[in-house]
Amino acid sequence: MPHPSLRPLLILILVAATCLPVAADKPLFTAVFTAAEFSARRAKVMAAIGDGVAIVAGATEPAAYTKFQQGKQFFYLSGVEVPRAILLMDGRTKTTTLFLPARTPASDRSEGPLLAPDDQARVLTGIERVVDRVLFDEAVKAISAEGRPIYFPYRSESLGAAAPDRISAHERAVAADPWDGRASKDAVFREKLRAAAPNSEIVNLDPIVDRLREIKSPAEITLMRETTRLANLAILESMKSAEVGMFEYEIEAIGDYIFKRHNAQGIGYYALVATGTNSFWPHYHAAQSRLADGDLVLMDYAPDVSYYTTDVTRMFPANGTFSPRQREMYGIYLKLYQALMTSIRPGPAEPSIAEAHKKMVQILESFVFADPSVKAAATRFVEGYARPRRSFGHWLGMEAHDVAGGVFDGNYRPGMLLTIEPALTIPEERIYIRLEDAILITETGYENLSASLPVEIADIERVMKEPGLANLWKVAK
Repeated sequence: MPHPSLRPLLILILVAATCLPVAADKPLFTAVFTAAEFSARRAKVMAAIGDGVAIVAGATEPAAYTKFQQGKQFFYLSGVEVPRAILLMDGRTKTTTLFLPARTPASDRSEGPLLAPDDQARVLTGIERVVDRVLFDEAVKAISAEGRPIYFPYRSESLGAAAPDRISAHERAVAADPWDGRASKDAVFREKLRAAAPNSEIVNLDPIVDRLREIKSPAEITLMRETTRLANLAILESMKSAEVGMFEYEIEAIGDYIFKRHNAQGIGYYALVATGTNSFWPHYHAAQSRLADGDLVLMDYAPDVSYYTTDVTRMFPANGTFSPRQREMYGIYLKLYQALMTSIRPGPAEPSIAEAHKKMVQILESFVFADPSVKAAATRFVEGYARPRRSFGHWLGMEAHDVAGGVFDGNYRPGMLLTIEPALTIPEERIYIRLEDAILITETGYENLSASLPVEIADIERVMKEPGLANLWKVAK
């Protein structure tokens, strides 16, 4: 029996508890895009394949205790997050069939229900036919009997922080290893399709879907703004927190906290936090060094927000103040970088890059150098843009190095997303200076999604005087 003086407090607690919102059931289908948007994407695929059918196999359940993430192409076309799902888009009938594994009491008890082959799945996904996966064999035989072409991805699926360039490099390494040689899941699936449908030609689906992914929809742009906002926030808080003596992994942890705190489902790529000469390796990620007095720190990190990521980089002094030589190196780099940024616009990329080169030549001629090695590095940087280029940088979207590179025709169009990340280097000193911004091409120019992050020396030094997240973690020693 509670003490009489506590009874009013207990009554208030009980009343408050009855007013708390009831936790929602586990969602069965994504709320990131509407079913209509997924349907429109599939319609474009079906229009492109003529009389053929397109098949995409979903990811399998993870072998470890990690959260399931769907393959990027499969999610892009369906929004379905069920392991071992299969999507079939029929170019002749302009209808889609989703093959789902039947639910089992064991899986429902363990992790909660998943989307299943029933009427509810049809309503939620907007897919015309949702049937049991065991019927897929029968469907493939019917396609083969008619000799219809089957479009299937040739590139292996992208999961989590994967990207096409990393996947290709991994597959080459596997093939070249005499003690490995494993086939990917998608390669095995493709060969099984050949065997099950001997009368059908297997055609590469990737270029068709890649062209669709090249231009982002308004809903995709909203996601890209959010994932870039979180990357910006992570780097900003890292600038505020950084100080001599911290470890690189402590800076990385700030990003991890920001991402998780805002419901990111993972990372877009491993954290690149490099202090001093570690930054000379563009993909350095060991994160075991201490920030030293006089170091410049590079941070390049972004989250995965509902299967979309970005790519943003900033550099800042470990002690909060640029040295005279750092001001010269970073200062000339920033001017050259901004010459590139101000030249980006819709239309053919080559003339825009040629225009940027002219601006950089003028900057180089007017800049007052105190250090010959810095002048030599800046000169090499500018000379690198004298040759024709088809693009300012790599693509962004569902991957940090997105798929549009294989289908880009050299012309920027509204809705394209890219990043620029040129580096100024002094190899003999292992010096590496780099910035990176997320760029959305618009009708009249571009929008810099990472513009809120400071790049000017004075702004960086000002921000680094403010308290950061790491101040909350400090304990007495």
